[in-house]
Amino acid sequence: MAARTKLWVALLIALVLAQTAASVLMPRSNALTIASDLIQGTLLLVATAAFLPNISRSTTAHARLFWFLMSAGMLFWLTYQGMWNYFEVYKRQDVPDPFLGDIVLFLHLVPMIAALAVLPHLREDERDERIRMLDFALLLIWWVFIYVYTVIPWQTVQVDEATYSANFNFAYLTEKLVLLVALAILAYTADGGWRQVYGQLLGASALYASSSYVANWAIGHKLYYSGSIYDIPLTVSIAWMAVAPLLALRLNLSDFKPSRPLLGVWITRLSMLALFSLLWTVLQSELDPALPPSVKAFRVTVSLLTMVVMGMVVLWRQRLLRDELSRILERSRRSFDDLKDLQEKLIQSEKLASLGQLVGGAAHEINNPLTAMLGYSDLLSASTLPPQEQSQAAQIGEQVRRTTTLVASLLTFARQAPVKLTALDINSVVQTAVRLLGPQLEADASSIRLELAPSLPPVLADSNQILHVCLHLAGQISAHLDREISSTLFVRTHSQGKFVLVDFCSYDPSSQPPSFPSVFNSQGGNKPSTLSLSACCRILEEHRGRLLQPSTPGNPAFRMELRVAANSANRSSFGVPSWAAARGSS
Repeated sequence: MAARTKLWVALLIALVLAQTAASVLMPRSNALTIASDLIQGTLLLVATAAFLPNISRSTTAHARLFWFLMSAGMLFWLTYQGMWNYFEVYKRQDVPDPFLGDIVLFLHLVPMIAALAVLPHLREDERDERIRMLDFALLLIWWVFIYVYTVIPWQTVQVDEATYSANFNFAYLTEKLVLLVALAILAYTADGGWRQVYGQLLGASALYASSSYVANWAIGHKLYYSGSIYDIPLTVSIAWMAVAPLLALRLNLSDFKPSRPLLGVWITRLSMLALFSLLWTVLQSELDPALPPSVKAFRVTVSLLTMVVMGMVVLWRQRLLRDELSRILERSRRSFDDLKDLQEKLIQSEKLASLGQLVGGAAHEINNPLTAMLGYSDLLSASTLPPQEQSQAAQIGEQVRRTTTLVASLLTFARQAPVKLTALDINSVVQTAVRLLGPQLEADASSIRLELAPSLPPVLADSNQILHVCLHLAGQISAHLDREISSTLFVRTHSQGKFVLVDFCSYDPSSQPPSFPSVFNSQGGNKPSTLSLSACCRILEEHRGRLLQPSTPGNPAFRMELRVAANSANRSSFGVPSWAAARGSS
């Protein structure tokens, strides 16, 4: 790419030097005119070709559109030079005045101004882009209208060379000033590579505008001719214009700044001002007594037609705004409903947190009488009571031990211990979850069936967090059990490759193996439907695991995947940072 760029730059310099040598060394003649026209035509061809590679190289639609419009502007400029060469080189005669090719010359800046309105250095959403492009369409229509309104009548309706030249020069000068102001604003607000591109285009455009003004002054004083020294700065400006796309090939243009609403506001204001200015043009034409009737009728007709076209664009724009407003209101309504649900869930979570603290305190108080009951039952079992009473004492002791285990599990779950990743037996966690859920399922006339695979490899996890996930997933399944079909919650553990799997199903997974193609993602597109499931999904992701759900909606089920901790001597070899450490650093 560097060698190709050097070749382009060398070719541009050679053409500029050729134009300089011809203007300084050759006398005024047909040979000088032909040589100058051919050099400038070749230079414009090279400059136009320099813009084209950036279209395919760009990574975004905005950037591609920017370079496409800039290339279109250069192509208009090349077309104008070709029309000029047709008369001076091919037909060997002076260019007529007024010249129809002036329309192409005026229009060659319109795509360039449109390219600047694309704002390729900013990152905008699709809605802002559509609205802003419609606003700029209004400005483009108005800009073409100004040319047709001020210049065309004196070229076609009633030919007046002096008035035509004055109006054309004024309109073209205004167009160049608009381009310079837009480039100056973008060069000031942009950063990085885009600032350099805008700066190069600004310098080239400023040189072109000033050299054109000087050339027009020379024409007015009968000093200009094709190939004169006034063409040297014009040739340099064309070569400088080609430097910008060549420089862009070597710059990083992928760093985009956030959208700036102020620019969009000003574009909207200018587009509305352009629409209202049409009424002034109609009144100005009607009230100007110096205008010939034919020119007056032409201007009024053009103003009314432009008003109709711009009105249609405004209606289209308002329709887009109305549709967008409807979507925003609908999203706001849904957000408000979600916020109310979130508030209710937060209140419920606070209640549960308070209840957990009460359960922890109550469990400690319950442990004291349980300890006494267990001691007395053991004493009764070891006494010389009749066998029937000893059996009853043993049953009392068994129930007391069951209650003690349940209370211990409650204390473990309610304890606010720091998160610690250790090698964990998933079967023991599942059994603890079943003990905690047992009383609730018995109250709901439901049951749990466990299928625990023996000798499962340990997983690197925090027992309290994984216990929370197991309790929530089991509770989700039990809440959706169809009591008429089945009232049993099936929990199954097994291993698969480098993962330990825990299935929670409302049906027997051994007789109907479930398929889990849907993987939940707390940050991606497939987010869980509830906040609690999102929390479970996030916990598993922090453990390098996954939460899956089957594609069949009729049978509720979940699968929890945890990575095996085998061959992991420490956490760093496992490749997962401690969750507590990650939270502490934030």
